Amino acid sequence: MKMLRRKMLGWLGLTAASALAFSLSGWGAGAALATELPPIRIGAFLSVTGGASFLGDPEKKTLELFVERINKDGGVKGRKLELTIYDDGGAADKAASFVKRLIDSDQVDVILGGSTTATTMAAIPLVERAEIPFISLAGAVIIVEPVKKWVFKTPHTDRLAAEKVFTDMKARGFTKVAMISEDAGFGKSGREQSLAVAQSLGITIVADEIYSSKDPDVTAQLTKIKNAEGVQAVFNFGFGQGPAIVTRNYQQLGMTLPLYQSHGVASKEYIKLAGPAAEGVRLPAAGLVVADQLAATDPQKPVVVSFKKIYEEAFKTDVSTFAGHAYDGLQIVLAAINRAGGTDKAKVRDEIEKTASFIGTAGLVSMSPSDHMGLTPQAFHMVEIRNGDWVLAD
Repeated sequence: MKMLRRKMLGWLGLTAASALAFSLSGWGAGAALATELPPIRIGAFLSVTGGASFLGDPEKKTLELFVERINKDGGVKGRKLELTIYDDGGAADKAASFVKRLIDSDQVDVILGGSTTATTMAAIPLVERAEIPFISLAGAVIIVEPVKKWVFKTPHTDRLAAEKVFTDMKARGFTKVAMISEDAGFGKSGREQSLAVAQSLGITIVADEIYSSKDPDVTAQLTKIKNAEGVQAVFNFGFGQGPAIVTRNYQQLGMTLPLYQSHGVASKEYIKLAGPAAEGVRLPAAGLVVADQLAATDPQKPVVVSFKKIYEEAFKTDVSTFAGHAYDGLQIVLAAINRAGGTDKAKVRDEIEKTASFIGTAGLVSMSPSDHMGLTPQAFHMVEIRNGDWVLAD
């Protein structure tokens, strides 16, 4: 797998009220000192290629773009950023190898990444042993529960997604639900969380089917769901091409019950892959995908509107929530370094854990010793696909 390594410079400042707006204002005094001080070394391992490239590619683009912008503003109190990115191709063993390299050879100060749950979980024992701050960009709740001292994450968890979906179903009168999910990583964890959440919310799971991420067709599983008695709605948990295949097969079988997906498909890539079959599909997503539709009074709106504009102008493509996960991770890390007064790993870790009222693309983030993600269910919006685009359905 091709190794990606980039070294760039910069600074991104923060305020609790509007991280993005302040980040672009610059720290002129730092520029004069930048060449005299050692760089801040940020390492990342991302799934830039392979089946999870729709996650890793926008994450890589985001880190490179904003590190470059930070450079031009003079760095963090005069210290430039040095960004090293490796492409794990979605393979857990490669992720572990690259994390070891980031720690031992590149001697980075912090690590971002793990585009997927599997690659993140492969990294966790290494970062915990090395005692280096690590912010994951993957979704499963097992990444931060139980709490691990050096591990944090920016995306919403699979549990929050299940809560949002089942709450929406109940509001629409659906209490008998069929589950279909991928058999590994994100899908497996999502299924487990969904089954637990369903019970607590009074949702009955009347069918529970599994598919492989390599399956080119899931009509057999969907046919069982179609023939199950009492199903009122269907919930799929997975990411990549699998959910798009589920959606297309769903239409091919003439299934008309409401279909829900998880936040693992909160990207225009899913809509492109699923085509017209995606019409009417609902899912929980960050405000970023419906940035222009948020209320003017929503404190998140200026952040997500600005980020969306910057990203889309830079890359001439639709922004995704996955790009936002990388942006939030970078912001949180740099704010912690700024507050810590340097890159002492223990101090930076402590400051990340103290993150409070940070307005990011994922929502309002307030971490604590018992919560290394810091998002609540209110950070999610229910969206529906209409005419090939996202529509706020809250």
